[in-house]
Amino acid sequence: MAAARRRVTARRTLAGVPELPEVESVRRQLAPWLTGRRVEAVWWDPHPHARFHAVDRLTGRRLTAVTRRGKFLLLPLDPTADGTHLELVLHLGMTGSLRVGPDQRPDGAAAAPLSHVRARLDLDDGSVLAFRDPRRFGRLSVVEAGRYAEVVPTLARLGPEPLSADFTPEVLAAGLAASRAPVKARLLDQRLVAGVGNIYADEALWRARIHPASRRVGAGRAAVLHAALVAVLAAAIAREGTTFRDYQMVNGQSGRYADHLDAYGQHGRPCRRCGTTLRRTVVAQRGTSYCPRCQRV
Repeated sequence: MAAARRRVTARRTLAGVPELPEVESVRRQLAPWLTGRRVEAVWWDPHPHARFHAVDRLTGRRLTAVTRRGKFLLLPLDPTADGTHLELVLHLGMTGSLRVGPDQRPDGAAAAPLSHVRARLDLDDGSVLAFRDPRRFGRLSVVEAGRYAEVVPTLARLGPEPLSADFTPEVLAAGLAASRAPVKARLLDQRLVAGVGNIYADEALWRARIHPASRRVGAGRAAVLHAALVAVLAAAIAREGTTFRDYQMVNGQSGRYADHLDAYGQHGRPCRRCGTTLRRTVVAQRGTSYCPRCQRV
């Protein structure tokens, strides 16, 4: 019981940026509500304006789907009069969250407005999609479909989706062999594999028994790491992601994976596999937890 309480306390004090499982969970909740809805009006916070690009082009357009690429949500729009296909690209940043429901402005149907709303889409069924972002790191951009390089360059350079057929043990092994950077740094580089961040890099490396600072990962260990990545991401999606402080799903609920973490944020506690006290180091400027006995360089 005491160990469980310590885990909950740690969960409240850590901060995590939404990664693939969290964004996928949001996508799954948004899709049935937004698909087919037309945007009647748009409002966005003019400060900081650089985080919103061409959002006015949403007005009058219909949302045809809700998809995901890495940590980005992609909402394709119906074609414009000249046949141009547009997409709304949304990144939650560190503290962003989305809500779909009745208008919650003071003059709307609900009594109290949502705080920290940075953008709002009024939909044709009378509902509102509100983007909340207390720390203002999120981004909304409307771009021509597939043309991301100028406005969202990170999206243009993403590697394969880790749960797709394009991401194979051979692809991972080749990518790791092409660099002498620490293996965790390579996992965090979205050009190798899309959507993996600090949480699930630590978790996959612990499962694969690979030290986060290892610079040589051969084909055999790469295959084990590939399986670990796929397994941990699928498990996290099944529990709707990991919540520490800011991440919430569209329904306002928290993800349920935090109590299943084996490495991330668990330094100072016994390894669930061998009992050795987990340690903390810094790799690629990110706090990193690992087992000094199970995970060898």
